[in-house]
Amino acid sequence: MTSTTCPRPLNHIGISVPDIDRAIAWYAEVLGYRLFSGPFDLVASPPAQAQFQDALGERCKHVRIAHLSTGGGVGIELFQPVSPASLPDVTDIRFDQSGPFHICVTDPDIDGLIGKIVATGGSQISEIWDDRPPSGIYRMVYCRDPFGTIIEIHTHPYEIVQGWRVGNEVKENTEEFTILETQNE
Repeated sequence: MTSTTCPRPLNHIGISVPDIDRAIAWYAEVLGYRLFSGPFDLVASPPAQAQFQDALGERCKHVRIAHLSTGGGVGIELFQPVSPASLPDVTDIRFDQSGPFHICVTDPDIDGLIGKIVATGGSQISEIWDDRPPSGIYRMVYCRDPFGTIIEIHTHPYEIVQGWRVGNEVKENTEEFTILETQNE
């Protein structure tokens, strides 16, 4: 099946946090994201009440929001629910519920980033995996930030890490991915 639909760039990801000031500092220190707007309060009152509650629901009365820029142009929009307050963190990975359950960043120094995450209140929640050929090069791990968001880390870009499979089969010729890697370096 051939598609003529142009791939739309990912614009931003919204992440709910219990303490926006701590989250801004953490994402800046650990992932290098830069605050460019906020934090500011949005309250469900005129003139913005209709739009606010249309998007977030009538239960939502007050949130704090901040916008961060990432290294790849995709934004991170942090939300701190104030009224009603943020719910406690869920420790299980909720892969069985519809919707996003993690974000993924690329860092060739996977061990260094894991160390930073753990040293600043986050945690490593999986082993470091190296499951694609050639062995010893492509690594990934799951961590959690101090606010409950799952952060997957890959050592290489997405197409390279995930492009070696065809359905359930492993591609025999990985030459095209070597070419991609050279272009991305």
